[in-house]
Amino acid sequence: MDFELVSVGTELLLGQIVNTNARFLSRELSELGFNVFYTTVVGDNPERLKSALRIAAMRADAVITTGGLGPTADDLTKETIAEFCGLRCVMDEKSKRRIEERFQSHGLYMPKSNLKQAEMPEGCIILENNNGTAPGAIVEGKVDGKETTFIMLPGPPSEMKPMFLQGVKPYLEAKADCVIHSKSLRVFGVGESAAEEKLRNIIDRQTNPTIAPYAKTGEVELRLTAKANSVKEAKEMLRPLEQEVRNILNDYIYAVGADASMEETVVSLLKDKGMKLATAESCTGGLIAQKITRIPGASACFDCGAVTYSNAQKTKTLGVREETLRTYGAVSYQTAEEMAEGIRLASGADVGISVTGIAGPDGGTEKKPVGTVYIGIATKEKIWAYHFYLSGNRTVVRERASLYALDLVRRELLGCLEKDTNYIW
Repeated sequence: MDFELVSVGTELLLGQIVNTNARFLSRELSELGFNVFYTTVVGDNPERLKSALRIAAMRADAVITTGGLGPTADDLTKETIAEFCGLRCVMDEKSKRRIEERFQSHGLYMPKSNLKQAEMPEGCIILENNNGTAPGAIVEGKVDGKETTFIMLPGPPSEMKPMFLQGVKPYLEAKADCVIHSKSLRVFGVGESAAEEKLRNIIDRQTNPTIAPYAKTGEVELRLTAKANSVKEAKEMLRPLEQEVRNILNDYIYAVGADASMEETVVSLLKDKGMKLATAESCTGGLIAQKITRIPGASACFDCGAVTYSNAQKTKTLGVREETLRTYGAVSYQTAEEMAEGIRLASGADVGISVTGIAGPDGGTEKKPVGTVYIGIATKEKIWAYHFYLSGNRTVVRERASLYALDLVRRELLGCLEKDTNYIW
């Protein structure tokens, strides 16, 4: 089956909210072995919605809509699709009771307009909403003689996602003749083109399973995908491919999973080893500490971080020598090393990491242009610093600097950190 996604809502067209529903649905449908060739966004206008539905019905076997199932006058998805398929909307008593009970259980007055949400297309499969008032629906109809399935889901992701997983996914699984299973490897320290070059032999001979690199901010995602009769069979197909990739990229691979992050990996390694990290940040302004502390349970491995933006605070808080700052400057190997060792000693942590640099857009010189960053790492055994030149605007430089710092910590914890760590771009 080929699918098209139609996201309904003027707020999407105005850029007031981000359309995360399309991303979620595309990923879920691909896992089930279905194709998504088009996604459409249309405002809350019945004529434009009809036009979008007609186009979608002609080029897809099934259309999933999100949004437009609310109680207000501009929520017209259900009514428009019913009319489009030549169906009447009739009151569904079970849906009506569920809506009334939801308001009663919260001690709220129910406006009469909410009963509109219980009026469903005749003969449809009703999708219960356990997280809101708007039920969804599946309509198996015909458009100009062509059989087309319309699946209507609410717009809020907190309602749409569970409704899809609990109601729509089992319905679609019964129709799927195969599954497409993907596994993502997160890669840091090697750029997209360099990763593709290293994996060229695998990419050139791929059929099923396949491998595809995707550039992210400061890193690369390698998506390994297999098409099979079952998830178990697909996983078996991916196993030798993953091992081959790991043999080539080795410790550039830092995690598995499309939603994995560098900070999750670092926090997990610190906790496994019973070690603590402390951070000293200048140009990143606390971004490394923010990344670490967003991970639940980070308190087990992170006690403190210092943002020492001025030279005076580098000296006062971290013990960076004034002579070092006068001789080499705040942005230097020497300052980065003293910052890392200073925060390690002050905090009693096992590892200290520091960042000092010029994020821009101003402040660069011929010898130290914007994007110049030094990262220091200190343990009881060694104190090292690394020099990076990071391209991009201020936000990108700060983000990439924080990721490089975390990667140095990761490599130190894994025992693969070298004085001249090799990053390939």
